[in-house]
This record gives sequence, structure tokens and C-alpha cells, in this order.
Amino acid sequence: MKKALLWLNDSLEEFLMIISLILMTMIMGIQVFSRYVLGASLSWSEELTRYIFVWAGFLSVSYCTKKCVSIKIEQFVAIFPRRGKAVFKLVNHTFELIFFFYLIPFAVKYLMSAVESGQVSPACGIPMYYVQSAPLVSFLLVAIRIMQRWYIELQVIRKGYEEPGKVNQKDKNEKREEA
Repeated sequence: MKKALLWLNDSLEEFLMIISLILMTMIMGIQVFSRYVLGASLSWSEELTRYIFVWAGFLSVSYCTKKCVSIKIEQFVAIFPRRGKAVFKLVNHTFELIFFFYLIPFAVKYLMSAVESGQVSPACGIPMYYVQSAPLVSFLLVAIRIMQRWYIELQVIRKGYEEPGKVNQKDKNEKREEA
């Protein structure tokens, strides 16, 4: 169970984005084959690929948050020592968290409107709430990832650790001197 949770924490977004890329490639490959070799186009392929692309796009937001990849001024942050960088990141993560907590209720309303309307996609017949649940799932994942990054940066500020549970070189040297 612990291995599964660690794997989900480490690889969930990457795995889902790889699967979505493979699915999009396969579906569009079949569409091209059908159109040019068999002379008959598939009615559902472009629509399904579009919906998978929407999901992949929203999942990528969570992936970028997990990897700390965002638009920021690296040169400004680079002039600070490690703890100063951590303070800057902590403030940044706090604003990001507030922003995504603000967006979550709107994503819920958006999803609920799709559920209530009962709308299905024209070519595939897929309930549209499957597609329109992507923002809500993404925003919840992003909030979780931001809270994880927030905790890591807080540990750096408080203890000077690079990662929770990881002791930096200065602490190792102090422990050797005490012994």
C-alpha cells in the first residue's frame, strides 16, 4: 500500500500524460490510416482526441506545479541564499494556493452545470461531465502539489534542509563535532 501511494505521489501526472499522449497518437494514427488507406473517415476520432488533449492540458498544470516549473524571475530569486529562496517560494506558493482555492468552487459549478444538463458529446456520446471534470480534478491536484511544495520550503526555512528528512552538510558537521 505504501509503495502504491509513493508511486502515485511520484508518478501520477507523468503516467497519465504519457497514457494520454499514446492514446492521442494511436487514435489519430488510426484516423489517418482509415482516411487515406481505407477511404473512410472515423466520426469519433477527432472529438475523442480533443477531449484527451483537454485532460492532458489540465494534468500538465499539476505536473508543472509538482516540478516547480512556472513563470518566475529566476535571476531575482538566484541572488538569495537557500533560505531566502525558500521564503520567496513560500510566498509564491501561498499566492498560488489562494488562487487555486479560489478557482475550485468555479470548477465545481462548471461540472455541476454539465451534470445537470445531461449533455453528451455529438460523435462519441460521452457525457460531457467526464470532459468538464478535468478542471476540478486538475485544480485539486494542483492544490495538493502546492501544499507539498509549501511544506518542503517551510522545512528549508525552519531547518535548512533541502528536503524533509534530508540533513544538509552543515548539520552533519555539527553532529560530528558534538560526538
